[in-house]
Amino acid sequence: MGNVERCDKTLPLNEMIFHVRRDARLRERWKTDLEGLAKEFGLSAAEYEALRDQDVRGMNEMGVHQYYIPQILRLFHGAGANANTSAVIDAYKRAFPAETAKALDVERHGAVFVGPSLKKDRA
Repeated sequence: MGNVERCDKTLPLNEMIFHVRRDARLRERWKTDLEGLAKEFGLSAAEYEALRDQDVRGMNEMGVHQYYIPQILRLFHGAGANANTSAVIDAYKRAFPAETAKALDVERHGAVFVGPSLKKDRA
């Protein structure tokens, strides 16, 4: 899913989220004038559409920092008490259905997930 190496530090959306998270006035504008705010920060049409549509996979693929994606979703939906049933989690489940299915299968069977890089060490 997320990958720090994919982060595009020059992406206007990354800069916008950096500032919105820190400024109450910008967070208020987020709620009332997202399109105007996006234009002010110079987002491309693709960035704005991914943001507006809360397209987790699209934002990840275009280089939005992996830490900012859940922050973006929380700006739309609130923290949802950080529960596994929040709108934020649902957005990730829709964006990454195969990974979600794997995680749920692991959870059902009480197994411990071992990432691909560790599997060779356990063989």
